This record gives sequence, structure tokens and C-alpha cells, in this order.
Amino acid sequence: MTAPLWERDDAHALLVSETERARAGSGRLVLLRGATGTGRTAVLEAATAHAADRGLRVLHLRCSPGCAAEPLLSVRQLLCAVPGFADVVPGDADRPDGTALWRLLLSYAADAPLMVAVDDIHLADDSSRRWFAEAARRIDQLPVLLVATERSQYDIDPQPAGLTHALSPSLVRTHTLAPLTDAASAELVRDAFPTAPPQWTADCVRAAAGSPLLLRALLDDLGDPPPATVPRTCAALYPGAYPAAVSWWLDSAGPATTEVARSLAALEQGWDEEGGAFAFGVVGEGAGVGRVSGVVAEGLRGASASALLADVAGADPARVAGWLTAMTRLGVLRPDAVGRPRYAHSLLRDAVLTGCPVARRQEVHRAAAEVMLRRGEGAEAVARQLRGGGVVGLPWALRVLRDAVTAAVRDERPYDAVGHLRRALEEPMPDDLRQRLLTELGSLEYAAADAPVGIPHLAEALRLPAEPQDRVRTAIALGTALAGRGEVRTAVQELRRLEDGLPGHPGLARTVQAASALLSDQDRTVRQEAYRWLSGAAEHSPELVGTAGQALLVRYTATAGVSSAQEAMTQLRALLTEPADPLAEPFLLGTAAAVAQWADELDEADTLVELGLAGQRPPVLHPMERSLLDVRIDIVAARGQYGRLLAEHLTRATPATPATPETRANWTTWAAPARGPGPTNTDAHLVIALIETGRMADARRLADSFDLGQAPDSWELNRFLFARGVLHYLEGDVTAALHDFLECGRRQSARAVVNPIVTPWRTAAAECLLAQGRRPEAVALAEEELRLARVWNTPRTVGRALRILARMAGGRRGLELAEEAVRVLRQSPAEFDMATALLAQGRQLVTAGERARGRGHMREAAERAERLGAVRLRSHAEEALRAGGARRFASALTGSGSLTVSERRIAELAAAGRTNTEIANLLQVARRTVETHLTSTYRKLGIRRRGELRGVLEAEG
Repeated sequence: MTAPLWERDDAHALLVSETERARAGSGRLVLLRGATGTGRTAVLEAATAHAADRGLRVLHLRCSPGCAAEPLLSVRQLLCAVPGFADVVPGDADRPDGTALWRLLLSYAADAPLMVAVDDIHLADDSSRRWFAEAARRIDQLPVLLVATERSQYDIDPQPAGLTHALSPSLVRTHTLAPLTDAASAELVRDAFPTAPPQWTADCVRAAAGSPLLLRALLDDLGDPPPATVPRTCAALYPGAYPAAVSWWLDSAGPATTEVARSLAALEQGWDEEGGAFAFGVVGEGAGVGRVSGVVAEGLRGASASALLADVAGADPARVAGWLTAMTRLGVLRPDAVGRPRYAHSLLRDAVLTGCPVARRQEVHRAAAEVMLRRGEGAEAVARQLRGGGVVGLPWALRVLRDAVTAAVRDERPYDAVGHLRRALEEPMPDDLRQRLLTELGSLEYAAADAPVGIPHLAEALRLPAEPQDRVRTAIALGTALAGRGEVRTAVQELRRLEDGLPGHPGLARTVQAASALLSDQDRTVRQEAYRWLSGAAEHSPELVGTAGQALLVRYTATAGVSSAQEAMTQLRALLTEPADPLAEPFLLGTAAAVAQWADELDEADTLVELGLAGQRPPVLHPMERSLLDVRIDIVAARGQYGRLLAEHLTRATPATPATPETRANWTTWAAPARGPGPTNTDAHLVIALIETGRMADARRLADSFDLGQAPDSWELNRFLFARGVLHYLEGDVTAALHDFLECGRRQSARAVVNPIVTPWRTAAAECLLAQGRRPEAVALAEEELRLARVWNTPRTVGRALRILARMAGGRRGLELAEEAVRVLRQSPAEFDMATALLAQGRQLVTAGERARGRGHMREAAERAERLGAVRLRSHAEEALRAGGARRFASALTGSGSLTVSERRIAELAAAGRTNTEIANLLQVARRTVETHLTSTYRKLGIRRRGELRGVLEAEG
């Protein structure tokens, strides 16, 4: 069987059998029916070849639309090659009737069996079709086999009755050609391209939609060698046999069906925008289908999509529903995840749209949007259709698009919001509204992908006329984006330029000053200038600074090491009670949150972070949003909750090779977008978290994914240097670690940041110096840090410095310092620091001969480390216990390994989103039992909220 006749064995067997029957003197009509492109002609040609081989004469006719022009034209074309035809039909003026033509056929069949093969008989003129039907009634006793092919496909416009509708079933053998199965299509692709990969083959199968015609045309277009991927658009095909075949398929279906088919293709483009497939020009097969669970186009499932299509195309809804069903059965359409009909492949959809003018496509989208709006569909479903249409120019379109932006921002889908905003800006609107929308667009473009395109949009918004408050918001957003890309001086200059234009708005001017000071943190030179001005203004004209500026000065003083935590918090709490400008309040809250975290007031810092984030005005960029998120991460790290930190900010799969800024985004989940080429505060904490949870290789890969030589100067770079230094030290590279710690210190000192709460580089460097035998230098650095720590005077800073000095001092003095470190840290919420101090004291006690007491401290350290998920620290504690003579260790008291079977089962159900009542019903236990188990689980896992369950369970395996 040849390739075009794949899966046509049954049709071929029928025709072979009927051929033998005709040779024996008994004829019949065989009707081959099938949809366009299913290979009716190929089967007929194979049958005629076989009949000729078996000695039958063959009369062959291929009908065309022009055959309907004259009566019996098709019959005369069929018989024109028969000897004596000229005698029966002497000229155009003397037309014979059907009887004379029938006698001519009989005389020709008298000499030898005859096959009459008529292709596309549905295109024959009516009188010829009646003649063939009548012939079918008479050939059962004649050696004449009549084989005809007929298009059998559901179209929007009902088709005339078929050839056999008035014939007795005994007079005709009808065979319907089904579409090729996926397996057969794949085999044909492999025959043509034996080395084709599975996905490439599957794409070809889907694009062919079970049609031998389309598959053959596609394989011809793909050429040899074929492209690496199956194209998504017909523009990539040459010489264009595939789109030509699709066009022929549409032509054969008629104008009404073509209109519906093209309308569906246009609507599908709108559906593809779900999940942001089109937001940045990304177009692909099935775009949005796999991501549709997050955003379902309301009301467009199944039958609703059919009714919408009928309205848009102006067709009979019942016929449209039938056509969709028929095309799905044929494989041309395949339902997506929510039951909407879609073309089997984007290449097929593109071919259907070929020849459809852009203006018509836009009309389809606009009509769909209007229909959906009348039906009460959600704003985003309507907006997706508007995005494919032209300018509407009516208020409802802009309103829908803005509502869609709000929904997308609320659901944290920036790509969708960007697409909606871009389309909204095409509509007519006043300048002040355009200014606000451009600000939102630029902010979202930057936040969604750190896209440079957002900055020009923000700059354009700043040039448009607007209210002063809106101009300040825009300037702050632009400054945030510029600083995020390392252009800190430019950012501050833009803000100062705006400040000069606000003489009548002192509150707004103070807000701009606060923004300038905060953004200057990314560059030490600009920072010095900004705080020098802010300090001078506060000294001579405090009213020019405002509460936010004063708070920033409190923070600056705290980092400079000249105030205590208690003094700083007293000042900030007083400032928090004073009235604040609405635009300046985020700066006040964020600054207070950062200092509260340094001051070990972690619960208060948590509250301030949540208040600050709740006050943000999405989607406009604001520097304090990033700062608040940084403080949130700092709080989690200060508590030593490394499992939670990894669960919230790192996926389970880390790269096998060093990452690049592009590939890193595939495995790291950021609390906010990465800013520029350098590492962020999140990266620094992730390195430490990976170390402490025993994932040293992952920590090294993350550390190596940045080229710090190309990173701009920032406080985040300094923090990352510290984290990398810790990694070097634990890997045994003391020299590299010392270099990182000292470089971190040099950079921090240049920024006038000396408070060890920010980066305790002195004690870290002291440990390196001690390992190198440079004890005097080590002691000097450690004592300097203790001095500075006592100035700030929080348990975390003082306890850490005491612990390091205790190790250096040794002997009785070392024991005293170690005990003081533990005593101080017991007042701190920093669990990890407490566990580390307990382990250090336990080791010193064992060395001093107090083995029982020392083992007690080490056991407590191990339990605390286990509760935190600090694998490295717990491992060291266990080693120390063994070295100290402990015979047994307690089994896991915390962590996922400590959960009972029931606790784990309930925790997994809760992590999957089940409510307590649902879990109780599912497990047939009391609701109170579920609550008790979850409470125990939270304690063992060291978490506070139900939302943390999934991440912690996954992070711990």
C-alpha cells in the first residue's frame, strides 16, 4: 500500500472485490465519501489502476464547479472518449438526451468489463447526477462498476442531498474514509524524516489534523533537511503547499464556513493572550493553554464559545455548534483545558487566517468583545478580544481594559496587565489619564521583566501635564527604575529636577527628598551627597525634611554606629505617631521596619512591613516596596528560618551548571524583579540559607552565577560579598574568605556603615585571621566589633561578638565570655545565633572538663538547629556530642522527619489547599483532631501559617 493510501486497506479491499464482481458480469455503484483532504481521489486512482491491471476498461472523470453550467455536461465529458460519441453528439446545437448516452455506454461495455470512475461527483451538474443515479439502478446485471467519490463534510451552509439519497441500499456500497489516526500520521512523518525527534513528529501530526492532503503538503514545505522546529506560522514555509491546501479546503467548504473558520482563528488569538503569551510578542502553539488554570475566560467554555462564534460570524448557532463538533471529530479542532475549541496546531490556525484581511480580524475581535460585554463576561475575557481589535473610540472599551489591568495586577499577572495597558493606550483619552496609564505601564514593564522599555514610558509620562501628586508618583517610579539599572545619579537628578518645580507643594517636595535619599543607597558617592544635604537641612530647617526624612536620618545614624537601638526605636516610634504626608508614609514605615529588624524587634518589624506593603499603590513602582520586601527577608533570616526562606524564594530544581542572569530566572523565584546585573539582598540570604540547610553545591552554583566585577556598587553587593565569604570559609578557602570579608568591610566603611548588625564582617574576618595564625589582628577586629556592638546594644550583635571573642580567649576568660554570649542571646529572637552560641559554649565546657554540662548545651543546640532546619549546624552539634562522649542522640523532634504518619497526611492535604472540614470528612476524623495535628505540625516545622506548609514540606523533601 502506498503512502497516500495509508489506513485505506478496507476501502481498497472493497474496490478489489467489486472489480471482480464486475468482471463476472454484475455491476454496482461504489460511493467513496469523506471530508476534504481525506484521500478520496488517491483511493479512486489506486482503484482505477487495479481495474486496468485486471483487464477492465476505465472511463475516468474529475468533476469541477464549472460542470454545473450545462445539462449532462459531466456525462458527456465522461463519454467523449468512447468510439461513436461523435455520432451520438454530432454538434453543440443538437444535444442528446440521457437515453442516447446510456445506449452509448452499454455498447462500450459490451466488448469488455468497464469501470466508470467519477471523482467529486457532488460537483457534477444536476442532470448528470440524476443520470448516474439512474445508471446505478440498471448496472446490477451488467459488467459495469461505477465508482464515485463524494465530499461528505458538515458545512455551515447545508449541502444538497447526496448522490445516493434516493437509491435503495442494495444498489450501492458506501464507504466513508476516516481521517488518519495520529499513529498513522506519525508513521508517515517518520517515513519521510526517519531522524525526526518525537516532539517534531507530534507537531507535524497535529498540524496535519488527520488529513493526508495537509500532511503531504506540510512535509513537502518542510523540505530536506527540515527545520529544527515545526514552524508556528505559514511565513516560514516554502513553497507554500500547506497554506494553499488549507485555502483549498476552505474554498471547498463555502464562504459561510470560511467566515466561521476564520472568526474562530481570530478569537483563538485572543484566548492565547491568557497568561501573557502575547504581552511581549511571544506567539506559540497552544500559548496560554497550559497556563489557563490561573485565568479562565469566563463564559467561554464549550457551548458558550459556540454561541459567541455564531454571533461574531453572523451564522446559525445550531449550524456552528454542529460544525465545531464535526471538526473536532475530524481532528481539525481540539478542545483546550477549559473545553474551548481550538485549532489542532498554531500553524493550522495561521493557515486558516491567511488571506483574511487585518481589518476583518479586528472586526471579529471587536464584535466578540461587544457580544461578551452584553453577556456580562468578565473584564479580562472581553479585554483579550479588544487587544486583537482596532481602536474602538468609545468609553466602554477603555473602562473594560482598565478593569482588566486591575484584575491582572491583583492576581499578580504582570504580563497580562502590560498587554491590557498597551491596548488601552491606543484609545483616545485626556492627557492626565494617559499620564497615569503610562506610569502604570512603565512600572509594570520594568517589574515584569526588568525591561528597559519601561523607562522610556515613564519618561514620557513625566513629560505629560498632570496633577503634582501624579507627577511625583511618576518621578519616583522613574527614579526607582533608573536606580534599579545602576543609574543612581541620573535617578536622583530626575527627582531633584522635579523638586525644583514644586515650590507650592512642600509636602510633595519632602516626599521627593525622601525618595532621593533612599535611592542613593545604591551608590556610595551619591549616598554621601544625599545624606549630607539631608543632615544639613534637618539641622537648620527641620520643617524641610519631614517625618520620612527624619526617619531616614535615624537609620543613617544607626548604620554609622553612633546611636543605640533603643535610642533609634524611641525616635522612630515618636515619628510614627506624627502626621505624615500620604505619599511619604511608605518611606517612614519602611525605614522604621528596617531599623526595628536591626533592633531585634522582629514582631514589630513584621507589622511595619505588612502596613507598608498594604499601603503600596500597585502597579506603580516605588523604591520602598523593594525595601520592605528586603526587610521581610531579613526578618526571616534573623529568625534562622532557612527552610522557609528557601521555600519562598528558591524552586526545588537548581541548575546543574553555573547560571547566567537569563537562566537564573528559571530556577529562582524573586520576591521582586532582579535589579541590574548585580546580586540582590535575596541572593545573599539564599547563599547562607543553602549553606545552613546542607546544600553547599547549590550555594556554590548560586555564588558563581554572578560576575561581581561587572556588578554596580550597592549595599546588596556588600552583603553578597559577606555571604560568599562565609561559603569560602566553610569550603576551606580561608584566604578567599578573608578577601571577601575585608572587601565587604572596605566598601561598608566607605559608605559610613560601621554598625555590625548590617554585615558582621569584622568577626568573620577575625575567624579567618585566627585560622591563619594571625591572632593579634584577629583579636583586635573582634574587640572592635564588640565595642561597636555594645554601642548598638542588641542581643544579636553583642552575643555574636562575645561568642567569637570567647573562642579566641580560651581558658576561664573564654568560658566567661561564652556564658555571657548565651545569656545575652537568650533575650533575642535570633534562634540560629542562639543555637550557634550554645554549641560554642558546649564545646568549651567539654574542653574544660565539664562534660555533662557541655553535652547539655550541645543537645539544646542540636534541637534548636533541627527545629530551624539548619542541617549544617545540627550536624556539627551531633559531631560535637559524639566527641564529647554522648552515646545516643534524641530522634528527630522537629522538621518533617519528626511528623507522624497522621500528621504528615493531614499536612499534605492542607498544603494542597484542603480546608480543615474537608480533611476531616475525607479522613473520617473529628475536625478538632485535624486542628490538633496541624498545631503540632506547625510547631515541629517551625512555621506560623498554613500558607507556609507546602513550601516547607517540598524544601525538606
